[in-house]
Amino acid sequence: MSLAAVAPARRPLSGRVGLVAAALVVLGEAVWLVGGLPGAALLSDLGAVAVSSWAAVACARVARRHPTPLRRFWALLAATMILAALGRTVWTVERLGGHGLPHTPLVGGLFTAGIVTGTAALLCSLAAPRSLVGQARTLLDGVIVGLALIPIGWVVVFRDLADADLADPLRTFGLLYPMLDLMQLTILVAVAGPGRPMWRALTLIGVGLATRAAADAGYVSLVAHGSYAPGHPIDVCWPLSYLLMGLATRYPPPACEGEEETGESPLPPWWRVALPYLPVGGAIVAVVLSRQPTGQTPHLIFIGMMALLGVLALRQGLAANENLRLVARLRRLAYSDQLTGLPNRLTFTRRLRRALRADGPVAVLLLDLDGFKQVNDRFGHAAGDRLLSTIADRMRDATGPDGMIARLGGDEFAVLVAGDRPVPPERLAVRLLAALEPLPGEEDVGVHPSASIGIAEYGPQHASHTDLLRDADIAMYAAKAAGKSAYRTCTPQLRESAVTRAELIADLRRAVDEGQLLMEFQPIVDLATGTVRSAEALVRWRHPRLGVLPPARFLPLAEETGLILAIDRWVIHEATRAAATWREQAPEVTVAVNIAAAHLRRPDLIATVTGAVGAAGLPPRALTLELTESALIEGSEAVLDRLTQLRDLGIRIAIDDFGTGYSSLSYLHRIPATELKIDRSFVSRLDADDARAYATVEMINRLAGAFDLAVVAEGVETRSQHAAVTAIGCLHGQGWRYGRPVALSELLHALTPVDAAR
Repeated sequence: MSLAAVAPARRPLSGRVGLVAAALVVLGEAVWLVGGLPGAALLSDLGAVAVSSWAAVACARVARRHPTPLRRFWALLAATMILAALGRTVWTVERLGGHGLPHTPLVGGLFTAGIVTGTAALLCSLAAPRSLVGQARTLLDGVIVGLALIPIGWVVVFRDLADADLADPLRTFGLLYPMLDLMQLTILVAVAGPGRPMWRALTLIGVGLATRAAADAGYVSLVAHGSYAPGHPIDVCWPLSYLLMGLATRYPPPACEGEEETGESPLPPWWRVALPYLPVGGAIVAVVLSRQPTGQTPHLIFIGMMALLGVLALRQGLAANENLRLVARLRRLAYSDQLTGLPNRLTFTRRLRRALRADGPVAVLLLDLDGFKQVNDRFGHAAGDRLLSTIADRMRDATGPDGMIARLGGDEFAVLVAGDRPVPPERLAVRLLAALEPLPGEEDVGVHPSASIGIAEYGPQHASHTDLLRDADIAMYAAKAAGKSAYRTCTPQLRESAVTRAELIADLRRAVDEGQLLMEFQPIVDLATGTVRSAEALVRWRHPRLGVLPPARFLPLAEETGLILAIDRWVIHEATRAAATWREQAPEVTVAVNIAAAHLRRPDLIATVTGAVGAAGLPPRALTLELTESALIEGSEAVLDRLTQLRDLGIRIAIDDFGTGYSSLSYLHRIPATELKIDRSFVSRLDADDARAYATVEMINRLAGAFDLAVVAEGVETRSQHAAVTAIGCLHGQGWRYGRPVALSELLHALTPVDAAR
């Protein structure tokens, strides 16, 4: 086995050996000190030096295995343990030299330096604030707690002591160690922020700090009352705190600690915010209780309270500065778009309303990116965001000082042109379209959409800014309808058309519920006999104001708004009921119903069709579903499976308007169709002896025969068209030649053969 393979296994083993040895030292020292055995003082000193030295080595070793800033954290803790070992060593040497309790400048300096490095380590932990202001705020919170404990400690520990007992400055400084310990403990609690998994290492370090604080407080109390002697059982608390520090090195940080936070930081709990201020109230009470009979306040209390007031003032200054920065940030978030840096909808609306109050010329350009959804779908939202930022920069440069551009949301932008504008809105629209032209290389990768722009100028016809934005929106959709990558200006005709369209959509929503739809049937005849063998169900809308509207007037709106689903369901149920009535006189007739492409994608299509057929008592073979060629070919595998299930149930499937879609022969193998309906555009050209039209119809008829599909020639209106489709061999025909769409009652009289020769 190679040395490289052995080394990783040795390090954990040596670490465990050191930990066990340090734990045994602490346990042995505790037994020795509690038992009051000889040499307890020297043993406690040596034990503290040994355990702190081991903890320093453990921190230094783990620092090498972690990246910055975690390496800095462990390195500072290692320095803290080294200073603790040096301080305890100097303490031991000077005590053995006859100094009693050696509160010397050297010892005090080493222990104080350890407190500084330990505090710096906490402020370098991964959970600590990253900014200097945040670190300063956390440090001040700890100092506030420490200073507030001075008068409290005085009342609890030193109130019955004379001033002469605390005359030695070095001794008095040594009595402040509990305050510094609690300061560090407060900082640790503050940096262990909310919303993060608690790192076990910080928990152990916190327990170690609490142990040391309790030991320092007990030591101060014993020394102040003259009852402490080296080798006291309380001495075991210091090596125990070092042992906990070393034990903390065995816990790796949580996985999320090293990740960059992308969201807003969670709010801290109330007690964490109030933590530095809670002891202040106790300090105020302690100051009152510490007043001497002469009315004077002890010097230490006075100095501590003055320092506390100064730190509180500094802390409040930082808080006020943070509040100002927060207000500025909230203002930016409220009035600007975070992604592009442009003004947002709120800012745009405020500026627009202000411009309208100024009574000057005002125009709005509304931009909507064409095909941006495809960019998100193909490359992801991150790429879409980068593209939006790039487009925003180009449009900002193109607009310049001639207008204010804003992002209203998503891929929609707007430009406000107000006052004495140097260029007309149309010229500005041309500049914007030019700026959005793809640069070399962008067109190849397909990540640069164009834009459609709508322009509206404020005039007497506008009552408010919402009317102006509505007109710009109308013009923008007109630009999209004109082929995209263009601009249009709102005109009275566009406005009237949009208002009419909106009213028609609103009326259409009530048409099904209020029974305004009606059904008509156009016969489909057997060309050889003239017998009506079937009929196509065609929906009409009996509008309250506009009269009876043909399908072309409202079905596109229904498909656009999703109302086509309700209309389709109504048509299927009405057509099946009508067919059941018709079959009482002619048992073999069938009915055909058009199905929208949106309905094909719904999983409840089968249930809708079978439910309607069952409720009407109609045999499944008597119903034909007509679907456009494009809708069938664009359908997914689930759509084809759905149609196959319907075909297996006996429902007939017709490909409507055949020849106008993709006409892919490969799809004919997959689509479970039973018949083809030749589009009327081919049949209409048979009148002019169009050889190509004749050949096309003949080819479709032969193709249908090869696939065992029935053929219906649509749009037969003249005698010559009838003669042509009959000569070609089409078996069935549909068109005004054989009958216009009529109500069911009139259709019942059309059962006699049609005289095709007329």
